[in-house]
Amino acid sequence: MSGWRRRGDDGSATLFGVFVIGVLALFTLACVGIAGIVVAHRRAQSAADLGSLGAATAIQRGQPPCPTAADVVRRNGGRLTGCRVQGETVILRVEVSTVRIFGQVRRTAASARAGPVGPSTALAPR
Repeated sequence: MSGWRRRGDDGSATLFGVFVIGVLALFTLACVGIAGIVVAHRRAQSAADLGSLGAATAIQRGQPPCPTAADVVRRNGGRLTGCRVQGETVILRVEVSTVRIFGQVRRTAASARAGPVGPSTALAPR
């Protein structure tokens, strides 16, 4: 019986190693996708904030606010999808495209508001 070998756990560590590497690769891809979405949202929010401030400044200078906002948003990597003016307050909606995840383009949106601070627009509780 010296030529007979009992089958046991030979090779099971290799299969386990391949499984662990596969799980780590999927986890890494998921983290990269989530990070891309977070970065795109931060870019959209920054573009919206800067665009709304530019539009509010344009109103105070007697210039049209929405074209100014569109230019600022475009220069910051976004696309203006909405511009509403209420008195001296400007409310913007901005979109930014995220990185391609599995061949799919995703758009992330953000909004911002800018204008003078007064009794009717104060954010502090009354």
